[in-house]
Amino acid sequence: QVHLVESGGGLVQTGGSLRLSCAASGIFSINAMVWYRQAPGKQRELVAAITSGGNTHYEDSAKGRFTISRDNTENTVYLQMNSLKPEDTAVYYCKVEGHLTSWAQVDDYWGQGTQVTVST
Repeated sequence: QVHLVESGGGLVQTGGSLRLSCAASGIFSINAMVWYRQAPGKQRELVAAITSGGNTHYEDSAKGRFTISRDNTENTVYLQMNSLKPEDTAVYYCKVEGHLTSWAQVDDYWGQGTQVTVST
């Protein structure tokens, strides 16, 4: 069974920083690791993604402020968030695209979410 454990959320003032972590266990191999967020009343949106080879992609508002990275030995993905704004307030979710076993097809696995609140 795959477990994704997220941590690092919290309350921070505008301009502050937070570092989110998401550790995956129980999975055979991982392709992409992705951070999403969902603000109240809004759809879930992609924030940043990183492939197994380290290629990254960012949503426009995250470019220049957020950095996604991963530790393949620990099956962990990070999201360093700097210069935070009130509009970054949301529940942040990690998603792992991977294979449960060596013979399984690729599937998506989601974390439970961690709240990030940026105050003015």
